[in-house]
Amino acid sequence: MATVKLDKVTKVYPNGLPAVTGLDLDVAEGELMVMVGPSGSGKTTALRMVAGLEEITSGTLTMGGRVVNDLAPKDRNVAMVFQSYALYPHMTVAENIGFSLKLRKVSKGEIERKVKDAASLLGLSEYLGSKPAQLSGGQRQRVAMGRAIVREPSVFLMDEPLSNLDAKMRVQMRAEISRIQRRVGVATFYVTHDQTEAMTMGDRVAVLHKGRLQQVGTPQALYERPDNVFVAAFIGSPAMNLYEGSLSAAGDEVRIGSQVLNLPPSVMVARPRLGAFRDQKLVVGLRPEHLADAALASSVPPGSTLVADVELVEALGNELQVHFLIDAASARSEDTEAATGADELGSLAGLVGSKAEGVARVSPRSELHGGTRATFLVDTEHLQFFDPSSGLAIWD
Repeated sequence: MATVKLDKVTKVYPNGLPAVTGLDLDVAEGELMVMVGPSGSGKTTALRMVAGLEEITSGTLTMGGRVVNDLAPKDRNVAMVFQSYALYPHMTVAENIGFSLKLRKVSKGEIERKVKDAASLLGLSEYLGSKPAQLSGGQRQRVAMGRAIVREPSVFLMDEPLSNLDAKMRVQMRAEISRIQRRVGVATFYVTHDQTEAMTMGDRVAVLHKGRLQQVGTPQALYERPDNVFVAAFIGSPAMNLYEGSLSAAGDEVRIGSQVLNLPPSVMVARPRLGAFRDQKLVVGLRPEHLADAALASSVPPGSTLVADVELVEALGNELQVHFLIDAASARSEDTEAATGADELGSLAGLVGSKAEGVARVSPRSELHGGTRATFLVDTEHLQFFDPSSGLAIWD
């Protein structure tokens, strides 16, 4: 087993296009590090540099305390699992799992033992004589993992391994991969564009955008204290609602469009730098779960509500997701549009006029429905604030 350290690792293509810039990451033995970001964020390029499939332009890559920048892929003792499985269709499961050992001239008895051990770990023992075409997508993915496990690598590298599976199978395989990775105890880089996958699997998550590391931390830390508007908009499903706003001169109120919310003193205490934005504009963030249907509340303090027009209500059993329009301006930027996919879908501003879209997650007891006027009770303790110029979160 080995630790992995990327120190200011950079990749610039011959045409001058930077793919990854100054990436700093440390992955401990046994840790599952998920690299997540939209298409073109540099996550797969970073993975390929760790594998040795992409040359590092500058910076240092260390494995187990040894610099490996110039080592060939075969000498790095890493194992990759791809989204395509890359199984040999004419070989049995046992032959696919043990193929790399056969190439290394490992004895037949040793190959048999390692294949059986891997198959037992992966729940494939009864399929060792089957061909890939006879297996489900999830079983094929486990065969691909078995092929990696038998090599006893120092580092696992997984590139979008669940992309070819249906939604239900992806959920099952997320848990399977996490369980197997913990039992094997090898440092693992896992690349995905799916932030839900990242949040449910990673010991830590590294968020990349335009080849730069935006933030790295535990899933909960990224969710509760995003460093900037990109991370705030990217992490969370549904995404955080982000609006243009302003802070009062006294620092006790925040205005969102035509509406005003009272800020409890604890908000300023928790965010000392917020004082510098008195009587100034800022970006205000509200997580959907911090908006509740005020009609169900036992008490509604003054200055704690926002009024909006309900467009659509999605019933998900344990909650309702209420899509609404509010008399305010969305905090639109290149970063927020990249984080939410709006840059690929195209702006929807023309469809909603001067109003901004939003989503609330409310109790299934709510009677809100499309075409109604809603009053949302806001958990003002959990409002998030960002500098509109830099996009950085306003905390300490």
